[in-house]
Amino acid sequence: MGDSVDSLLDRPVASKGRKTLAIVVIGMAGSGKTCYVRKLIEKLKTVGKKVYSINLDPAVVKVHYKPNIDIRDSIDYRDIMKKYNLGPNGAIMTSLNLFVTRFDKILEILDRRSDTLDYIVIDTPGQIEVFNWSASGTIILESLSSSFPTAVNYLIDTTRSMNPVTFMTNMIYACSVMYKCQLPFIACFNKIDVNRYEICLEWMHDYDQFYESVMKDDSYMATFSRSCALMLNEFYYNLTVSGISSMTGEGFDEHIKTLDECIHQYKRIYLPWLEKKRIMNSRVNKGLPPEE
Repeated sequence: MGDSVDSLLDRPVASKGRKTLAIVVIGMAGSGKTCYVRKLIEKLKTVGKKVYSINLDPAVVKVHYKPNIDIRDSIDYRDIMKKYNLGPNGAIMTSLNLFVTRFDKILEILDRRSDTLDYIVIDTPGQIEVFNWSASGTIILESLSSSFPTAVNYLIDTTRSMNPVTFMTNMIYACSVMYKCQLPFIACFNKIDVNRYEICLEWMHDYDQFYESVMKDDSYMATFSRSCALMLNEFYYNLTVSGISSMTGEGFDEHIKTLDECIHQYKRIYLPWLEKKRIMNSRVNKGLPPEE
């Protein structure tokens, strides 16, 4: 993707003394990411926090907040589809790939404003796999986390998760995203004004109760879900969980406290790892062994 991308990955870890938290919002299509970003910005500004927002979804028709940086201002998603003869997901991925070639300029803007910002909120595309499993998504996450304390907020549709099989699918995806990103991670159950998320918490911490619920389904996926539940026990114990409603604002005060705790987690656990990884990558690029 060019020299600018290489420079992003080679950036020194500059986040050591910074307090600005970058929040990357990821979730399945329909989980309520854009509504969540709108409500989060509203809540933070209400208590006097300075927020900088970035929209990375080139296909969204309307966002319910005013982003400071919007991928749609520089890249026309429909033109990409026509020009390269692509489908919707391919066009989103290509749009992100084109956008990330200029991401060093965005980091320069954020660097200049870092002393005046409390939060940077990044709204990602609706199709989770386009961001999470693409080279451009990885570059954005790695460059952000090298510059600012960064947390991944994984949004889960609580209503859909009332089905134990769908719940398990969400948890498997949450597990894969957490280990892929290697950053402070919050599993955030959205839409708790429609369905309470306590049953999901019970399923996470009580295998017998989950087993009883999933036994009502005799499909192959139910059998698979029962097996996965046993394997994910350790993942659950290390998982930070929030419950919020992006419509009513319920749970956001506690959720923001949880987000703030990610700064300490980032500096304690992830910053040393990121610094070590950067040094190893630098040595490999010079033709040296990863470690002395």
